[in-house]
Formats: sequence, structure tokens, C-alpha cells
Amino acid sequence: MHSPPATPLFDELRVSSDRLAVGRLNPGGCLVLRSLPLSALALAVSLLPASSLVAQAAAGGARGTPPRPLPLEATRSYALDTREGTWLSVDISPDGKQIVFDMLGDLYTMPFAGGEATRITNGLAFDAQPRFSPDGKSVVFISDRQGADNVHTIDLATNEIKEITRGRTNVYLSPEYSPDGQYIVASKGSFRGALPTLWMYHVRGGSGVSLYTAPANAAPGTAVQQAGASFSPDGRYLWYTQRTGAWHYNAQFPQYQVWTYDRETGEREIQSTRYGSAVRPTVSPDGKWMVYGSRYENKTGLRIRDLASGDERWLAYPTQRDEMETRAPLDALPGMSFTPDSKEIVASYGKKLWRVAVDGSGQVEIPFHVKADVAVGPEVSFTYPISDSAQFTVRQIRDGVMSPDGKQLAFISLDKLYVMDWPSGTPRRVSTLNDIEAEPAWSPDGRSLAWVTWANNGGRLYKSAMVAGRATRVLPVSASTGTFRQPVWSPNGARILVLQSGAQGRRDQTGVTGTTQLMWFAANSTSTNGDAGTLIARAAGRSKPHFSRDTTRIYLSSNNGLVSIRWDGTDEQRHLRVVGGGGDGAADDDHAHTDMTVAELELQRTPEEPNSPGPPAQLVMISPNGDVALAQINQDFYTVTIPPRGTQATVNIADPNTASFPARKLTDIGGQFPAWSSDGKRLHWSIGNAFVSFDVDSAAARDAAIAIARRDSVPEASRPRPYVPLEQRIVMQGTRDIPSATVVLRNAKLVTMKGDEVIARGDVVVKNNRITAIGAAGTVTVPSGATEMDLAGATIIPGFVDTHAHLRAERGSIHESQPWAYLANLAFGVTTTRDPQTATTDVLTYQDLVETGQIIGPRVYSTGPGIFSTDNIRDQEHARSLLKRYSSYYDTKTIKMYVSGVRQVRQWIITAAREQQLMPTTEGSLDVKLNLTETLDGYPGLEHSIGIVPLGADIVNFLAWSKRTYTPTLLVNYGGPWAENYFYTKEDPWANPKLQRFTAYEELALKTRRRMASMPNGGTAGGWFRDDEYIFPQLATDAAGVLRAGGRIGVGSHGQLQGLGYHWELWAMATGGLTTLEALRVSTIIGATAIGLQNDLGSLEVGKLADLLVLDRDPTTDIRNTNSIRYVMKNGRLYDGNTLAEQYPTKRTGPEVPNRPITPNTKAGTGN
Repeated sequence: MHSPPATPLFDELRVSSDRLAVGRLNPGGCLVLRSLPLSALALAVSLLPASSLVAQAAAGGARGTPPRPLPLEATRSYALDTREGTWLSVDISPDGKQIVFDMLGDLYTMPFAGGEATRITNGLAFDAQPRFSPDGKSVVFISDRQGADNVHTIDLATNEIKEITRGRTNVYLSPEYSPDGQYIVASKGSFRGALPTLWMYHVRGGSGVSLYTAPANAAPGTAVQQAGASFSPDGRYLWYTQRTGAWHYNAQFPQYQVWTYDRETGEREIQSTRYGSAVRPTVSPDGKWMVYGSRYENKTGLRIRDLASGDERWLAYPTQRDEMETRAPLDALPGMSFTPDSKEIVASYGKKLWRVAVDGSGQVEIPFHVKADVAVGPEVSFTYPISDSAQFTVRQIRDGVMSPDGKQLAFISLDKLYVMDWPSGTPRRVSTLNDIEAEPAWSPDGRSLAWVTWANNGGRLYKSAMVAGRATRVLPVSASTGTFRQPVWSPNGARILVLQSGAQGRRDQTGVTGTTQLMWFAANSTSTNGDAGTLIARAAGRSKPHFSRDTTRIYLSSNNGLVSIRWDGTDEQRHLRVVGGGGDGAADDDHAHTDMTVAELELQRTPEEPNSPGPPAQLVMISPNGDVALAQINQDFYTVTIPPRGTQATVNIADPNTASFPARKLTDIGGQFPAWSSDGKRLHWSIGNAFVSFDVDSAAARDAAIAIARRDSVPEASRPRPYVPLEQRIVMQGTRDIPSATVVLRNAKLVTMKGDEVIARGDVVVKNNRITAIGAAGTVTVPSGATEMDLAGATIIPGFVDTHAHLRAERGSIHESQPWAYLANLAFGVTTTRDPQTATTDVLTYQDLVETGQIIGPRVYSTGPGIFSTDNIRDQEHARSLLKRYSSYYDTKTIKMYVSGVRQVRQWIITAAREQQLMPTTEGSLDVKLNLTETLDGYPGLEHSIGIVPLGADIVNFLAWSKRTYTPTLLVNYGGPWAENYFYTKEDPWANPKLQRFTAYEELALKTRRRMASMPNGGTAGGWFRDDEYIFPQLATDAAGVLRAGGRIGVGSHGQLQGLGYHWELWAMATGGLTTLEALRVSTIIGATAIGLQNDLGSLEVGKLADLLVLDRDPTTDIRNTNSIRYVMKNGRLYDGNTLAEQYPTKRTGPEVPNRPITPNTKAGTGN
């Protein structure tokens, strides 16, 4: 299951007497033929890489049935019934009698005077931004009905829909007819790449032409974004809006300005320079007026310009808030339209449609009523029980490495080193060290192991002789402590090489405190104290030392690819650079942009697109035989032939079949911790707790057999199947930390979150890790021998659930013994976290370590690494295979669909997730159109805010009905300055004693001492903003509306300020008008429901897990009292809320973050 499905080399063959025509279908369905002499065929086949032959053999020559553009079946129907609308793009027919607008992905018409709307498009496709043709017979609009965005037209008489463009990986917005009706101008960009710019298409077809050419030698970061084209009445001039660069968080103004383009001369001219920017220019039919949107202070309004004099005035203010601070997928303002007599303009704002008089005499509402059944995909909702079994299966093995004879496997489980006889032996610990253990390496003779460790006082390099699979004597190799990584034995077994740096920078998290060096240590030393190593060279960004046939050289992976040096550190040689493997998640095989010329495709190409060079491999390792390299890009592994040449070769493996040298993709669902076998005949890696072996010779033999079968026209059913590597699960058991004791928490106010239940004075009985009784004080039975705690005056609530937590505990290949972020969150009352996109798989081990009690922290759930467009999902079966990464290997129960591709791809993913009982959540991506299509498709989670405010009843009620959990993460909200900047301005987090205790100094100082526009190491910190510039109260108001309409919203701190940030997020959400009980429900039971854990978490009820908070002040009277935490109980253990010292059932001192406090304790001398 690790071998990727094949891509056919051709769709059709045509043979004449002396020539062969090879045909490929382009995404538009047209067959493109290329002819070559038959005499060239033999040569062509001989030059194909083996992977191409395998792919063609696997394809079997059958074209098959093309996938449906939108494969998802609508099984639900939402009864839309509204007189409000959100972001309605509106246009008036040329005769002034009809209005067309969009709502929830369908198009509607109605009389100009208003009234009942008539739907003209329907189904799961998302149709938007309609504009009438000059003759009023057609409407142009953007639709994803072909699986991705394209420009379409609909004939209003026949309802016939026609594709104008046929892109498969593009985005389009704001189409507009030319006055003669012969052309359509729209903005086009790539799905995750080039910014949208103006393109012009003929209504009868063709690939169109770009109306923008970037200046020669344009500086990086100066790409422009163009939208909102509007023609002058004579068609000569195009008015549009443009900005340099893409959106920015915490944006500064101005953003966009209005420009004109002369279609006769090609000249461009800027038409505005306003601080408040200028967007969505709209020219009147008589050519006298131009209306556009602009900000004044913190609100958006419409301005009107007399085109003859250039004079301007405000026409309507405030109106719809613009989308200048997001991707603006539906333009920076909704489409608006002049009446044919140019006396009024019709625009949408305030959830309504309005006629605004050009002379400034006023505005009149156009009433409308939309009643329709909206097609929606199946619901995806599951509940996951939390087990109390004494043991559980460990989710991950790490750093697996096979002994040279292939008879033993060394690996890491729960951060300890194990060895087992392969393949069926019982794993045994190698040492009794209490430290974190990592990265084992076998000696060439297989008789010894080396590995590295980490503890709060630093790490060391260790070794042990192995006899019959058992360690006989564990000895330190290094005399001093430090940070050691990636040990490897020299080919003769005399030396152990390792990367070494200082321990203090890692221990205290104060940054780099010394140079990383490549060292070697004597392997045969018997010293019990270790030895001083010998310097080979500074690492200088190079890593993963290893060897090949030439034992005089040390090979390393670097930013420059595969390099090697001599033992004295000199003579660096560069051997191979591997790039590629990116992708934009398109549905078609070759990601062709069929409506772009070749020249334009080259200009628009971005690093995310598969035909570009793409990102460099993060790891390149030469095989022991020296002729092939292993390359890792993202989570996938490749083999690449190393050409013998005098200079370094760069091989692009974006498509291994067309690489410049033979290459092969080994994985289809990814993996971690790759390694060569000692003889170079196998590659090993692991994924979850599975260990995988890829036999290079067996794969080649299978390729040859398939090629022969194909050559001999063997029927498909009788041909050999593609090679599949061997896989074995390494089943390790962890022991759950479940206390064995009973406690009664007495006389506290109980806010149970069981509905609106509040017990003014009550008792809670906790046995082991679950609640066994709850009720009014004195009404519950107190078990004999139970510990009793009188909590009179306190308030008990369930522990908080953070549905969007980023705990960021990863520290490379070597873990932390106690991540400080886990302590900070637990101390601030967060007892359950869900991390939606962890970037790495380290969280799988951290989750297990928390479950065993080896790490103190909240319950840790996650999606694991997200599913990105770089996963390049090809079809429904590939989506099913890829999602097994999470359902079968990572056991995450959830995934993060992180803008993984166009609509077709996203529907494949949600289908596979439903089949595998995974609950996906998604990245908001500053894209309201994306958010709505995902809701229509049935995605159950939405991370980050919807950037448009205010939301009308159409979206609010639909979100509520869908039961999609909306977690707006207001601390990093879209559409305006981040809410965290508000709190940094108003609060004093630097002086918070709990943060001072549990937060690394560097982290706290960087975030709280000074607030700047950008971090020293990149990224956005924020800056200073007036209070009225913040948008989070408006976003919170919309979120509260979703909740009160019966929907779900979650509290997600985004890891912005570990621990306290959760309270800031909750308080920010309360600014939208939530009652205190509503806010508490959102932070507890609704959060638990969002991640499928509501049967065990989220409320104080009999049978549920004992995760609760004891507060000194009542949060039902003031939501800010959530931070008055006296005790935190998690899984039945009670901790002091300030120190995390365990109070029950065992008294223990609280954990400490190394080097806290960091205040200098020495004094300098003073002068005069």
C-alpha cells in the first residue's frame, strides 16, 4: 500500500505504416497528438526510467472513466428562508427590470423593485459573482462545477451553462462583460501560487490573454493583485483595483488603489492614492460617474467621483466592511451596479440590498425573500470513547534501524531505546537510563549500539555491546554533557561520529549558545566517564553524517544537497541536489493550465506547482553502494540515481517519470525516519507504529515482470501487481496513569454544564479518574475512606477544552523530558487540547507520554501533520489511501484538511474521512468562499475566523444548522488587527507570576517586552492599533449569533501565549455578547463535542472523567474569573493551580521549567 498509483504515459495510440502518434487528453477533454517515427520507438522506450514502465504497466493501458468533477452526493438539504444576505454580489439587467445576485453558492434573479427571488442555478456547485451580458440574455459567473473555479455563462432563456475557461488549478473572480458583449474580463490566479491578475476571454472560447505583464527585473515581493474590472461605456478603458503583494496579517494601510488600463495603448494609470485605499470601481453607463469603496477610520463607505472634474464625495457611509485584509476571494467588496439611467447604484450592505441615489438624496432598501432548498453533503460526525483500560498500544516507534545482518531491530518507543529480534522477537530495553533516548546506530559488525540521550542537565552519547540481543555494558562515550544528535559508526567500527553542540541553549531555551560541530569519539574506549571527542569540522548547516563505498569521505545532507568532506573536514564536494515534489493538489495528472499559453504558464509558475523546481529535499543520503541516493521531500521518500559527473547534478523529481535521471517515489502515504540497510539493498522507514522495508531488487524485478507482461499483451487480470513493500506493526504497550483513590470535593458551587444546571452548594465524588456522584451538599454518599476537601466559597467547573491549541513541544529528533507549554496550559486550566496541524509527528509520542504520566500536561489530541496541496491527491482511491495515514497509522481520529486542493480534491477527502470515521477540520485560509464550500460538503470543523462582517442570517443559520464547529481563534483573527495585540496593550502578561514560572524566558520576553511589526526571526507580531481598529468584537458577535441559532463554536488559543492565551481568547469571544454560562459552555462541553469526546469530557456528570477546575471567584458573575484557579484536577489527580504541585492522591512538589527564574544573581561593580 506504500507504492503510488501510476500515471498513464498516454491516453491513445494511433499507428500508421511508419509512424506512431501518442495522444494525451488535456483537461478540456481534447486529444492532443504527437507523432514520431516508429524507428525512434525502441530508443524512446530504452530511455524511460524504470518507474515509468511500472506506471504504464500498472495503468494497464485502460483509460477508464474520468472522475466526476464534483463527486460528492448531496444527501442533505438545508431549507434556506431568509430576508438577509451576506456579501451579495448584485447586478442590474440592461433594461433595468431584473436584479441578479448570489447567495450560498446559488444564483437568483428577482424584479428590480424586490420581492421573491427565483433561483437560476442549484446543486453542490458554488456559483458566485453574476453579471448580466449587455443584451441581458446571459449571465457570466464563477463556478466550481467542473471541480475547480472557472468562468461560466448561463443562457437565461434555455438555462444552458457554458464553460468559458477550463483551468484545473486556478482561481477566478469578478467577471465582467465588455460593452459589446464579445469579451469577458476576469481576474485569474493559481490555486496556491500566482496572485490574481486581469485576463480577457472571448465569449466563444479560446485560452484568453493576460492584460498584465510584470515589469522587467521586477523585485521580489512586488507581484500585484488585480480585481474588480469595470469597463468605460465605450469599452476602451478598464477600471480596476490593484495592490502590490498579497494580504498581510495586522495590515497597514493603504492596501489597494484604483487604476485604469487603456485597451488601445496598453497604458496604465493610477487613479487614487487614498490612505483608506480604493476598491471595486464601478463606472456608470453614461460614463459620468465612478463609484468605489474606501475606508474612513475603521469603517468602509462608498465614494463617487465625477469623471469629468475629478471631484469626489461620500455617497454612503458606513456600508459593507471591505475584505482588504484577507485573500478577498469574492473581491474586496461585493459587486454593485448602476441603474441603466445612471441615477442610482445598487449595492449590498447591512445584510440588505440598497438603491443609492447618485445625487446624494438618499437610499432605498430593495426587499428580497429567498426561499430554497440548498444541497449539502453528508454529515460527518463521530463520537470517540476514552478508554480506562490499564494498557494501550503505543502510537509511534521512532528512529528504527536494522542491524547489519538484518536479524535485529533497534528503535525508540516512549522515548526509550529497545531492541527486538526481527521479525517476531519481544522488544527489550537496552538501558536503564531515565533520560530521553534517541537515534540508535549499529556498529558495522552488529555487536554494539550507540545512541544519544537528553535530560535537563544535558545529553550524552552512549554505547553498549550487544550479546544475543541484550546490552552487556552501557557506557558514556562523551565525557561532557551537551546536545548530541545523529550518531553513526565509521565503516571500520573504530569511531563514532556525532553532531555536538552546547546543552545550555537547548536546556534554558535561550537560543544558540555555541557552534554545532561534527565530532568523532573513539568507539573502543572502556572509560566509565567517557572521553573528549575530536573535532572534524563545524556543521555549518550540514547534518546526517553517513558513509558509502569511499570510506575516506564523510557524506552529509545539507541545504546544498548531498555533500561530502574528508576526515579532516576539508575538501567539501557537492554530489547531488534534489528538488521538486511540490504540487497544488489539482485533480488532473499533469496539472496543466489549459487556458494559459506556454509563455504565461512559465511566467506564472510558482514553487508550489509541480512543474517548477519546487522545494529542495530536506534530506539526501547516499546508499552504501554509492550509486543511488535517498531523498525526502515533505513526508515522501524517493530514490534518485547519482550521475557520475564532475559537477553537482540537480534532479527534479516533481514527476519521477520525467526526471533527468532514473528516480522513483517509494511512498504514497508518507513516512518518517528513513534509513538504508547496511548493504544498500533495502530502505527502511516507519509510520506510526509500523516498520516498513522496501527491497530495491525485488521492486526492480517486479517492474521488469510487469513490463514483459505488458509487452506480451498479457491480460490485465493476469499481470503481476506493482511491488508493495513489507510492513510490520511493532506493538508496544503503555500503562495508563490512573490514580487509585477516592476524594469528595464538598460545599462548592457547581456549574456542571449539564444543560444550564448550577448547584449552589454541592459535592462531587471522584473515584480513581471518574466522577461517581454529584449533587447538592449532603445528598451524595461519601465512600468509606475517601479523602474529603471542604471547598466552601469556591466554584467548580469542567476543565477547559482548547479546540485549536498549538503546544509546539517539538524539539527536533530529541524530545523534551517535560515541555513547558504543557505545564503552562494545565496550570491555566486547559485540561484537553486538540492541535489542528502539528507539522511533525512528535505529538504522537508526546500524547502517549502524557497518557502514561511520564509528562504532566493536558490531554493531548491532534490531527498530526496536515493534508496539504503538496500531497497531490490524484483521485478518490488516493485520498482513501492517504487518509489511512491518520485512521490506521497515527490513530488521530481527526485530520486537518489544510487547503488540500481544488473543490474536487476536497470532496474526495471528505468522502474518505467519512468512510474511515475521521472528523476533519479545516484551515480558514482567509477565504470565505472556501469556508462556505467546505460547509456545503459537510466538513465538521472550521478553524479561524470568517473574515467578512457582519454575517447575515443566510450564513449564520446555515452554519448553525450544519453543526460545523466554528473556532474563530480571535487572538489571530482575520480581517483586521489580531486580538492578541489588544490584550498585550491592556494587560501585563510579563508580570504574571504563573507565566513567569512556566514560560521559557526567551518566549515570554519576545512576546511581552516589546511589540513590533515583525519578529526578529520572521513572522508577524503585530504592533499598536487604536481600539476601534480591532474587529474581534464584531467577529465575536457573529460567532455568538451562530451559537444562539443552535450552532457550535469553539475556543482556540492558537498557542499564541501558552495558558493565559486561552483566557484571552475566551474573554475576546465574550465581547460578542455571550452570557457567562454560554461562554463557559463553549469552553467546555461544546469544545468536547467538537472533537467527539462529549461522552467522557466537558461536563460534571456521573461517569465522566474527572477533569475540573476549582476557582476562587465565580465565573458566572464575571467571565474574567475563569483565571482565578485554585486547583486543577485532570484525570483524577489534583494539582495546585499556581505551582502544579500534586495535592491528591499523592503529595508531590511542582515541576520546574529549567532556568526559571532567569534573573541575574550577580552584581557588577559601579563607577563614578
